[in-house]
Amino acid sequence: MERLGVGIGWRPEIDLTVERMAGVEFAEVIAENIRPARLPESLRLLRGRGLPVIPHGVSLGVGGAEPPSTATLAHLAACAQALESPLVSEHLAFVRAGGVEAGHLLPVPRTRDALDVVTENVRRAQDELPVPLALENVAAIFGWPEDELTEAEFLAELVERTGVHLLIDVANLYNNQVNLGLRATDALDALPLERLAYVHVAGGYEKDGVWHDTHSTSVPEQVLDVLAELCARTGPPGVLLEWDERYPGDEVLAGELTRIRAAMA
Repeated sequence: MERLGVGIGWRPEIDLTVERMAGVEFAEVIAENIRPARLPESLRLLRGRGLPVIPHGVSLGVGGAEPPSTATLAHLAACAQALESPLVSEHLAFVRAGGVEAGHLLPVPRTRDALDVVTENVRRAQDELPVPLALENVAAIFGWPEDELTEAEFLAELVERTGVHLLIDVANLYNNQVNLGLRATDALDALPLERLAYVHVAGGYEKDGVWHDTHSTSVPEQVLDVLAELCARTGPPGVLLEWDERYPGDEVLAGELTRIRAAMA
């Protein structure tokens, strides 16, 4: 996978910030929030500078029993082509069943039967996309009682079967350590990091013993520690800061990128 560097999630609320911030080497945009035929001027400006922009989907639902939506795949493909993206990313998540939307990125039941279904869904998605697909691990507040594999084991076998790339969210690894008792370092040891496309870093907070993955606060040191552990094992092609609400000023966001670079080093 090509080197991306250090980046930030592009949002309309911080478009000018992203445009003028020094040291931003790539960006990511929520695919469902753009129209490929009429890209926001800010994204066209970034692309004109040669900055890679990755479409990041949130609704494909490769973790469900139903095949991935052909319309959603067509949209992701169109986004990738319009942005000339090196890849597309999505979540390994369960989002709908029987036409009912969960409204959240739910964890996939980590069983052998579910793995067979997800494998077929990922292969279908790969066939429809013009660029490689990377799947992200999700934050969870519960685990399914019938789970047979850890998330890392599930992802490792999925990679072996499909060749899919990984988008590792270190904040989600820390989330699952707090909420489910799954040590982040154990996950890093089991994941096939040679298939790493890039990394997500984001803020959150703990309340009453539960970690809330909000993407609305400064990145906690514990999450940066997980990033440092990952970088001790492999050099990630890219690391991207996610911030989705209660946006701070330019200096705060620039400072977060500086903290990320320090953790990487």
